[in-house]
Amino acid sequence: MADPGFVSNKRDPIKSSVGDAAATRRRQHAITVGKERRESLVRAKRLCRVGIGSGDGEVPLDSEMMIDEEQSILESQTSLAVENLKSALAYQGKGAMQKRVGALQELRRLLSRSEFPPVESALKAGAVPMLVQCLSFGSPDEQLLEAAWCLTNIAAGNPEETKALLPALPLLIAHLGEKSSSPVAEQCAWALGNVAGEGEELRNVLLIQGALLPLARMMLPNKGSTVRTAAWALSNLIKGPNPKAANELIRVDGVLDAIIRHLKKADDELATEVAWVVVYLSALSNVATSMLVKSDVLQLLVNRLATSNSLQLLIPVLRSLGNLIAGDSHATYAVLVPGLEITDNVIQALVKCLNSEHRVLKKEAAWVLSNIAAGSVEHKQLIYSSEAVPLLLHLLSAAPFDIRKEVAYVLGNLCVTPIKGDEKPSLILEHLVSLVEKGCLPGFIDLVRSADIEAARLGLQFIELVLRGMPNGEGPKLVEQEDGIEAMERFQFHENEDLRTMANSLVDKQWGFASKNLSIVVTLGPAGPPPFSLSLLRGDGAGGLGSARSGGFAVVQKLAGGRWFRAAEGTGTAARDCHCFRWKMVVAGLRALAAEP
Repeated sequence: MADPGFVSNKRDPIKSSVGDAAATRRRQHAITVGKERRESLVRAKRLCRVGIGSGDGEVPLDSEMMIDEEQSILESQTSLAVENLKSALAYQGKGAMQKRVGALQELRRLLSRSEFPPVESALKAGAVPMLVQCLSFGSPDEQLLEAAWCLTNIAAGNPEETKALLPALPLLIAHLGEKSSSPVAEQCAWALGNVAGEGEELRNVLLIQGALLPLARMMLPNKGSTVRTAAWALSNLIKGPNPKAANELIRVDGVLDAIIRHLKKADDELATEVAWVVVYLSALSNVATSMLVKSDVLQLLVNRLATSNSLQLLIPVLRSLGNLIAGDSHATYAVLVPGLEITDNVIQALVKCLNSEHRVLKKEAAWVLSNIAAGSVEHKQLIYSSEAVPLLLHLLSAAPFDIRKEVAYVLGNLCVTPIKGDEKPSLILEHLVSLVEKGCLPGFIDLVRSADIEAARLGLQFIELVLRGMPNGEGPKLVEQEDGIEAMERFQFHENEDLRTMANSLVDKQWGFASKNLSIVVTLGPAGPPPFSLSLLRGDGAGGLGSARSGGFAVVQKLAGGRWFRAAEGTGTAARDCHCFRWKMVVAGLRALAAEP
């Protein structure tokens, strides 16, 4: 059974800050990131529509590239272009090289003209074997560049179209070497990045064929589009879920220094791609996480977070920061020490993101805060006394569900002390009372009502804290006032054993009565389901204790032979709602009643 209270360093299985659970959480996060990137501006695959490089290596942008044409016409032109390339490759006379380059340029224009290039037509016409032939060693750079460009856009297609590039991979990787010109190497890196973005199967093929090391070396220089493209391709190549590639990359000589240098000095565009590399390194590799935390990377991420307004950069910076804090206790206890400037800067930067209009920044900032809140009592007090708390309370009641869940982890962890092992956490009473008085309880009870198991467990955990910790026995009353018992009713017969046990135990402990002290008083009522109540009487005659309603109708009707009853009014104490949890205490009496003539 899950511990009913919050924990600090080791919270729920996928929210833990340390150990194997942390790795699971971060890997799940990385997979989610990969899926999101396919639908975002920072796409896992990128269509190359503008020439790369400079000087003699530059490929001009054709003025007609942006013109939309009928797809059928475009497909016919593509098939013809592949036939022309086949003829050009067979030609051995004067001007053969120019003829090949011209045919490649025509095919490249067609594959670059539409947002949805005619890849299928090119493949059916047999383009890939001819493009592989054009990549042969000794070919002029212009030919190599055009062939790699065509392959780049074919690789931006659907999964089956991307797999068609398998014969070209060895040569694309070979042209990443130092003997290749910068434009050719970059275009080949782009093509490989698209292949790696397709999925784990093709990533494994690239890793086996040795793509990681030359791409890593391309990321080492100080600047340039080649460095940016290499970083993007690497982020696709190491995204897992197997951590082997991430472990290998961080050990490549010079890579960690290059990451630090780029985060410190690069423009936002290059820093964004490098930050995505850090996201996957920190999500998948404990070795990389440890090395990154012990370097200057945390400070550089905080600086970027505080100074940049680029959404594309802030997202991977936040995710990297959260991964590092979640994955290595050294980050929380030795780097983000309360009282140090870096720690204050982190909180201020996260407050900035909570205030952002961008949903993803709010969610990521809450996740980072949840991991800091899992630290020492001093870390909890730092967040509690900051501007973050009013924002978190507002988000818990008004934000979309995924943000509310992350926020709930922050607020819940502010209320308990760090623990060791499986012991029950002690309360930080000041924090709990203050947050409840400021209205956070309804937000947690709403989570109990959600279909999300993790969120429901989180809500139940916080209810347990309220029942256990609020002074003067106010906890049960507060939970009842917010319809917390009703919210917990849904778990009486829930398929999840942990939630069922947790909810039943909370209700039985606070509101349950021993059946031997109860008697049942009923009177026949009119036919149909009136809003009746069933009075429960204590054996000492103390009066009515409850009324059966809601889900109880079906139980009464079935057990009482389909008849409807109206209860006799009890005397003494005011009636309290008797929810489904307590039907087990009246079943025997109802069965006896149903058996009467």
